[in-house]
Amino acid sequence: MSNAEQFLAAHKAGVTTLFDLTQKAFEGFEKLVELNLQVAKATMDEAAQHTQAVLSVKDAQELLALQAGLLQPAAEKAAAYGRHVYDIASSTGSEVSKVAESQLADAQKKFVSVVDSAVKNAPAGTENAVVLVKSAVAAANNAFDTVQKAAKQAADVAEANFQAMTNTAVKATQAASKSRRAAA
Repeated sequence: MSNAEQFLAAHKAGVTTLFDLTQKAFEGFEKLVELNLQVAKATMDEAAQHTQAVLSVKDAQELLALQAGLLQPAAEKAAAYGRHVYDIASSTGSEVSKVAESQLADAQKKFVSVVDSAVKNAPAGTENAVVLVKSAVAAANNAFDTVQKAAKQAADVAEANFQAMTNTAVKATQAASKSRRAAA
């Protein structure tokens, strides 16, 4: 394959990757828009129901009980919304990472192939330079693998922390709601 053909193939692969990444990002955006539309519709319906309930209240104690009864579901809905947004972002990021990793792995293979081809055609007396280039390529690949594993671990820790914070917030709201009901 000539250099021009290799360049054209690389350019085509790059454009395809760009479109794949754009498609994944757009799918994530669509999911967020859909979620926000659902939340907006549900919020409008709940606001109408809440308004009707407030208008039918007969005394202050009934109003306090109504408000206390709404606090826990609102906090749970906010936590659920946060989880949905996080899931969409996480899923979209994961899909984008898969595409990028696949393309990077392919590029690494092609680069190693080019290096191997150059090594085979290297003039006599350049063995030390060839060893140095191969060593640098291997070190770069190892460094990339290490960074990739560390990023995955960091994402896993962040997800676990997000889940723990969400659960703690919901439990705290439930406890506060129970104590308000008991006080009323």
